Amino acid sequence: MEITALPAFSDNYIWALRHRDSPSDCVAIVDPGEAAPVLDYLQRTGSRLCAILITHRHADHIGGVSELLRHAEVPVYGPAAEQDKITMLTHALREGDSVSIPELGVEFSVLDVGGHTLGHIAYLGDIDGQPALFCGDTLFAGGCGRLFEGTPQQMFNSLGKLAILPADTRVYCAHEYTQSNLKFALAVEPGNAALQARVQAVARLRAEQQPTVPSLLGAELATNPFLRWHSPEVIAAARKFSGNATLQDPVGVFAAIREWKNVF
Repeated sequence: MEITALPAFSDNYIWALRHRDSPSDCVAIVDPGEAAPVLDYLQRTGSRLCAILITHRHADHIGGVSELLRHAEVPVYGPAAEQDKITMLTHALREGDSVSIPELGVEFSVLDVGGHTLGHIAYLGDIDGQPALFCGDTLFAGGCGRLFEGTPQQMFNSLGKLAILPADTRVYCAHEYTQSNLKFALAVEPGNAALQARVQAVARLRAEQQPTVPSLLGAELATNPFLRWHSPEVIAAARKFSGNATLQDPVGVFAAIREWKNVF
């Protein structure tokens, strides 16, 4: 399977999935915020669109769907809880549902991961023997999405679902935010040696204008402050920011760190 990051806007990634040696030369697209990068990719590869997967309703994730459907009538999968906002959905999904794309030989299970938006979903599948997670704006490399609609408890629960996936899960998020996220992570947990090493590795990639995603979930567990609510250094940082010297519960720690990131 070839999974390609198609840059869009200033820092979005649209994900394109295809088998280079498949007779059908089918492409599934995840979160097409605009159509032009997808159409360029289809023309460049001589491929055809066969499915669109959407994680949530924000315009930078669905803005290109209508134009793509004018070029090819394909199924559009997305969150049932947001189908009033994503009117082009043909398959409304909830946790426990699955998405099969037979042309690619892949099947995804659906996870509810609300918080960034209330109905946000993620797609988890096995691709070439390795777990792959398409998580939109819930979990970023080194960070997590803003809580535009959900509560800290809801986002904490959503991230908790992702945190227990296998450590070799490839995390395909939808934005190139890694460098700025890790700058914040260093402010939260400056003593984290794994984080220090990751900052250097990401700096090298960005200097060469290379994507920093997908990341591995194991790296997120080791360096992402929004998954490290158990770390003494993260707890201490949350206490300092919040002014609550006895703050201990994981949701409260997460909420304090997320609020700090909002103003960092």
